Amino acid sequence: MTPRTIRAALTATADALIAVTLAPRCISCDMPLDEPTRGCVCRPCWNLIAPAQAHSSFSRAITVARAGGDFQGPLRDAIHALKYEGRRSLAAPLGGLMRSAGGELLRDARCVVPVPLHPWRRFRRGFNQAGDLARTLGVPMAYALWRTRATSSQSGLTAAARRRNVGGAFRVSPLMATRAQERLLRGQIVVLVDDVRTTGATLNACAEVLLDAGVREVRALTAAARDL
Repeated sequence: MTPRTIRAALTATADALIAVTLAPRCISCDMPLDEPTRGCVCRPCWNLIAPAQAHSSFSRAITVARAGGDFQGPLRDAIHALKYEGRRSLAAPLGGLMRSAGGELLRDARCVVPVPLHPWRRFRRGFNQAGDLARTLGVPMAYALWRTRATSSQSGLTAAARRRNVGGAFRVSPLMATRAQERLLRGQIVVLVDDVRTTGATLNACAEVLLDAGVREVRALTAAARDL
């Protein structure tokens, strides 16, 4: 038997044992998982994810934006499970959707920059979902941004209110060394990463800070996009 065959046999055995003993269910459709080692969303639900519309000329600060899919159905369930339930294993398959949708954005990028959480929120959640997603994209990641104040949730706000809410809320991270800024930011193409894009107010506020820091071009890649 080849190593690949052995791995496949072990995975199939583990799937069968987990399915029988724990009976885990898909977080989206609630059907029993046939392949629980692959994550908490079943393959049929992943296949239901609708591609998101591409956006060019997204804003004055962001040249182009892509998303893994529309924020509905299984994709919404997966993002909520990652973000609010700590199902961090979902970052890998979500990142796969993002790579498929935004491969051309990533191809010549110097680094990916996750949208930061406020330090207190990061401490309470235990992780930054944007950082987990950014790590899966195959491009060097830089924690280049710092959220300077704890903004209120963007959910339920109008587009104008979202812009006011995040205005002035970001700066270049004080933990990023000058040499790292020179190498990763100045004159470079950078891709901002987040879980969901709605109006783009948060992404735009982050992009303006990066451009002020000398970044040549800012692009945006999210797991999902939704209309306000």
